[in-house]
Amino acid sequence: MTGNTHIIGGLAASLAFAQVTNYEPILLVSAGVVGALLPDICHGGSTIGRKFKALSKVVNTLFGHRSFTHSLLCLVLTAILLTSFVKNESIVLGILVGMGSHLLLDMATKNGIKLLFPFKITVRFPITTRTGGTVEYVVFAALSVLSVYFGYGVFGKYL
Repeated sequence: MTGNTHIIGGLAASLAFAQVTNYEPILLVSAGVVGALLPDICHGGSTIGRKFKALSKVVNTLFGHRSFTHSLLCLVLTAILLTSFVKNESIVLGILVGMGSHLLLDMATKNGIKLLFPFKITVRFPITTRTGGTVEYVVFAALSVLSVYFGYGVFGKYL
């Protein structure tokens, strides 16, 4: 999936999570968008990889693309690190929800992900799409509609 699809996916997922919890929605949603981009630090051409080129190169050299940073192991280690150093639960959970949305979206691509890293098993959904293809634009549109729906549920009381 492209960076824009990951951003809107993180937005939709964190808004949905904010709707059913009592965490600070602005922090949760902002962190959700950041978390949705984090797993692609392993790809130098990604939105986050272009911002942190040196780190992206190191991570890619060590693990390659869609392996460690796209795994449950990375998600658990990130949760441990975040809960150790970040005291605001809205930020911690937002990042984790965003990362989770990224993994789900990349499981819908033909290349899949190494969800069970360090095992070299590729995990993907039975029906997949090509990154940047027409189906991805449909997914993007659906996630946009969901973001508006969940956003109204979270922030509608302020209107």
